[in-house]
Amino acid sequence: MITIRVATKDDAELIAGMSRQTFYDTFAAHNTKENMDRFLSETFNHDVLVAEVGAPDNIFLLAYEGDEPIGYARLRDNNIPPQLAGADALEIARLYAVKDAIGKGVGKALMQYSIDMAIEKNKQAIWLGVWQENHRAIRFYQQWGFEKFSTHVFILGDDPQQDWLMKKMLKSPG
Repeated sequence: MITIRVATKDDAELIAGMSRQTFYDTFAAHNTKENMDRFLSETFNHDVLVAEVGAPDNIFLLAYEGDEPIGYARLRDNNIPPQLAGADALEIARLYAVKDAIGKGVGKALMQYSIDMAIEKNKQAIWLGVWQENHRAIRFYQQWGFEKFSTHVFILGDDPQQDWLMKKMLKSPG
C-alpha cells in the first residue's frame, strides 16, 4: 500500500538524494553524459535541492511503501506562467518514482494527492511542464485530463529542449 505525506525540512536530505537519482534514471539514457553531469552539478546540485525543501511556496510530497520512500512530488504555489495569467494555479514541478517502483501506482497516488491539494487550496487549475520526448509521462498526464497549452525551453547542460506545458482545469475562472 502506498501512503503519501507532506515532507518537512527534516526530509531535505532524502528528497535531494531521491531528486538527483530519479532525474538521472529518467533522463540519462536520452542525453549526453556531459550534459547530465553539468545539469546535476549546476542546476540540480545537492545544496540547491536541500534549500528548496521548506522554502516559501514549495510543497514536497513523499510516497512510501511501508517504510520505504518510493517517490516524491514538488508542488509550487504562486508560479504561474504568462499563458495562464489570471488563473490561480498550482504547479507540479516534479513527480517521480524510484526506478524499482515505476508502474506500481506511485505516480497515480502522488497525482491524486496533488490534485486534491490544489482543490483544497481552491485553485482553478493545476499545471506542469514535461519534455516533449517523454511520451510515457505525456500519456500519463493526458489520462489525468491534462491538455497541452504552450511550450517552453528547458536547458539541460547546453542542450535546449522543448517542454510541453500542460494544464488541468479544476474550476472555471471567476
